[in-house]
Amino acid sequence: MTKEQQIEEELIERLKDLKYTYRPDIRTQVDLEQNFRKKFEQLNRVNLTDSEFDKLLVEITNPDVFKASNFLRNTNTFSREDGTPLHYSLVNIKDWCKNEYEVINQLKMNTDSSNHRYDVILLINGVPVVQIELKTLEVSPRKAMQQIVDYKNDAGNGFSNSLMCFMQLFIVSNKSKTFYFANNNDQHFAFNADEQFLPVYTLASEDNKKINYLDDFADKFLAKCSLGQMISRYMVLVASEQKILVMRPYQIYAVKAIVDCINQNRGNGYIWHTTGSGKTLTSFKASTLLKENPNIEKCLFVVDRKDLDRQTREEFNKFQEGSVEDNTNTETLVRRMLSTDYADKIIVTTIQKLGLALNQNSKRNRKQREESKETYYDRLAPLKDKRMVFIFDECHRSQFGDNHDAIKDFFPKAQLFGFTGTPIFEENATYKTIEGNEATYRTTKDVFQNELHAYTITHAIEDRNVLRFHIDYFKGENQTDYNQLSHKMAVIEAVLSKHDKATHYRRFNSILATSSINDAIEYYGYFKQKQEELAAFNKDYSNLNIACVFSPPAEGNKDIKQLQEDLEQEKKDNEVEPNKKKEALTGIIADYNKQFGTNHSISEFDLYYQDLQQRIKDQKYNNQDYPRKNKIDVLIVVDMLLTGFDSKYLNTLYVDKNLNYHGLIQAFSRTNRVINDTKPYGNILDFRSQQEAVDKAMILFSGEKVDNPKEIWLVDEAPKVIEKYIEAVNNLKTFMESKGLDCKPSEVDNLKGDEARAEFINNFKEVQRLKTNLEQYTDLEEEQTETIEKLLPTDDFRSFKSNYLETAKQLKKIQDKGNAPEVVEQLDFEFVLFSSAIIDYDYIISLIAKYTQDKPSKHKMTRQQLINLLSSSANLIDERDDIIAYIKTLEIGNGLTEKEIREGYQQFKEKKAVQELNTLANKHGITTESLKAFIDDILYRMVFDGEKLTDLLAPLDLGWKDRRIKELALMEDLVPLLNKQAQGREIAGLNAYE
Repeated sequence: MTKEQQIEEELIERLKDLKYTYRPDIRTQVDLEQNFRKKFEQLNRVNLTDSEFDKLLVEITNPDVFKASNFLRNTNTFSREDGTPLHYSLVNIKDWCKNEYEVINQLKMNTDSSNHRYDVILLINGVPVVQIELKTLEVSPRKAMQQIVDYKNDAGNGFSNSLMCFMQLFIVSNKSKTFYFANNNDQHFAFNADEQFLPVYTLASEDNKKINYLDDFADKFLAKCSLGQMISRYMVLVASEQKILVMRPYQIYAVKAIVDCINQNRGNGYIWHTTGSGKTLTSFKASTLLKENPNIEKCLFVVDRKDLDRQTREEFNKFQEGSVEDNTNTETLVRRMLSTDYADKIIVTTIQKLGLALNQNSKRNRKQREESKETYYDRLAPLKDKRMVFIFDECHRSQFGDNHDAIKDFFPKAQLFGFTGTPIFEENATYKTIEGNEATYRTTKDVFQNELHAYTITHAIEDRNVLRFHIDYFKGENQTDYNQLSHKMAVIEAVLSKHDKATHYRRFNSILATSSINDAIEYYGYFKQKQEELAAFNKDYSNLNIACVFSPPAEGNKDIKQLQEDLEQEKKDNEVEPNKKKEALTGIIADYNKQFGTNHSISEFDLYYQDLQQRIKDQKYNNQDYPRKNKIDVLIVVDMLLTGFDSKYLNTLYVDKNLNYHGLIQAFSRTNRVINDTKPYGNILDFRSQQEAVDKAMILFSGEKVDNPKEIWLVDEAPKVIEKYIEAVNNLKTFMESKGLDCKPSEVDNLKGDEARAEFINNFKEVQRLKTNLEQYTDLEEEQTETIEKLLPTDDFRSFKSNYLETAKQLKKIQDKGNAPEVVEQLDFEFVLFSSAIIDYDYIISLIAKYTQDKPSKHKMTRQQLINLLSSSANLIDERDDIIAYIKTLEIGNGLTEKEIREGYQQFKEKKAVQELNTLANKHGITTESLKAFIDDILYRMVFDGEKLTDLLAPLDLGWKDRRIKELALMEDLVPLLNKQAQGREIAGLNAYE
């Protein structure tokens, strides 16, 4: 018995102990369907005829995972043979614990094009909902996920045309490590420079301890009621994105804690979940579960500013379309609070609107009284004794003031819950006077009493849900007067010199946080002036795109006034020389319009602000999809965007303002969203010597008794990473020498056998990972840089990368064919580590154009250097051979323009494609015309309709009469041709079909 079989049998025994019914008799698709029919008829108390059951299967089977998941959770209608409707459900959706839970193994899906066998599948009422894949080796979760998804995406696997379409969760385990993730449409792992991976989860206990061992995981996660609750209550179907989310363990514990607290009427409480942990999803789920509670009159989710109001409403509606409506003003809010409509049971509003309604002495309430009209306060009186629930986002903001107390006074039976990523403790409380009382410190615990659940930044970093930080304390001249011009110019020099390194050559973007509006204005002007000087001195200088935002003088504008309530510095600054601020912002917006082709104005500031935020987020597009001229490199701010703003593509914060405690953590956390290995940490460059403040904040917000939070929060300092890099390079050298070869790039081709080549992949991948980390360190000394270069010179490193990519391509082909040796099957190539932010299609075309010039230039590459550069990056891995072949046809002296290079390359590819088509057609005995027509149709549907090649090549979907072409389409020699041509047309931005 293999280890895998043993793990499988032990798991089945465990599930039988958990009262699952083991069904060894279900091994085929027919068995699966017959069992489902029996369970369906029992649940819905009906006997179907064979033709009715066949019709039912056709109606419920859907290749769209999202639609199938809705079917699973809803009551549906089916028309019977006699025309009468049958209202049915697939499972008991009222009480998921009362369904029948079964376990099957080695299910075999036989189709025309495949023969898949699945390890373990869990059924609820005969519907397959969980697939468990068991592994014998220590595999990375990413690789294990890829194996499952590759399996799922193969033609004929059953996921699109059988009951397998209802699969909700995938679980991977090798007994000692267990991971799970949600099923979704279009799950794939593209082996290219932009590879992205689905979120994979590890189960944890309530105190955030990992539950990795399969037996413990089964007891906690797969117990029948636990699994039923997970699928029915703790998975969220995101309507706007047509995808399924599974909540993380800490999110579930927080929701349960709130719901239990309300059910038991145990007063107030707060949830400490670190910034970036998905608090909006947690609060949304808590709100929707409370919607079902008949004892609760209303649930109000309370935010603190207009932009957060809009953002949260959009997020809620993303999770469930139309779940919350816009509250345009306080009148709308009051009307919805009094509404008995079920849709108005959950309301998203701002603390400011709520305060206006509940404050008897507010300007509006006083005016209404003077006019003998019923005030908001009076109209809301019927709700006074009702059970109300208020959930506060970021509960340490203005909820600590008058508005918060007004809510408690008006609704004595209300329960208040707060979410915060940075609680207020005594150490970071503000000493202030509240409602005329004696000045006092006010902490989160004072206001919300009980901590219901904690998931701190320490937990999140350990789980890799957020990134660690690299902090570079700027070592300029010892200046204490930060207002001096010399200080600002030193900062600008540092930003200009370090930005490319910090942002991985502008793959990511950054924020410069300044201490006042005047500082922001000055910085903007100095940057503009400095870059003009650099461009005049060096025509090849590539400007950073600089933008700036701060709130304008309110001048009676309610929206701006509301915005400024949480922007203390900006509100204060705008009271002094407001016209000067307004004039400066007007000029900044005019520059922005010129740079980005927009038409914003200060009178519609909110539109400008939204556009800025979206542009920071749109960094994700490569330069072909979204040209670099549309992107922002450095955004200068004062208070804005330092809290509540999320973008995975923001990785660097330049700090020239004093920060403390929660303000510091909130600002730093803008940089630590996870994307992939090209972003190993959040970069902080501090120009205010704030190490002591950073240390205090880390200690306060670690949340646990951590002896040295730096070890968790911060990446290793450069000397330690360099030590690891030296070790990795030496390991590569030892490996090559063990094969009787010198550690030279040219010797990689002499490695014999798949096992040796796989070992090279794993060795050099670690070298590349550490080099990627070091490349983004902004505080390397000259001596350290020399050490890194001497260890593996740039030319050798680039050649090794080229050999890695070529070897990886060859081994990937072996993987894709199936039945690869185990050592090859387990490889995770991580091509994303070998990508380059600057080596995209446009960049290569411009270099080729420079190469053809007849004038010598220090910026011009030789033909071989061009080829080496292209070969060392994964960005254009599928185009690489064609581009290199094209470069070899060009000569210095042609002096071609970029447009001529593009057109020439396209003609080169088209000529080559014709030759390949002729060869392929002759090989299979068909006409070139019929083959070309078929390929053009497939390419059109791939590129412009977004259809998947695997679906298009399934015989039933082709719709072509020529049986020979159908057979040919499934032959492996056509698939790479289609893939290459499709990608080529996307890369070149062609629209040949218009």
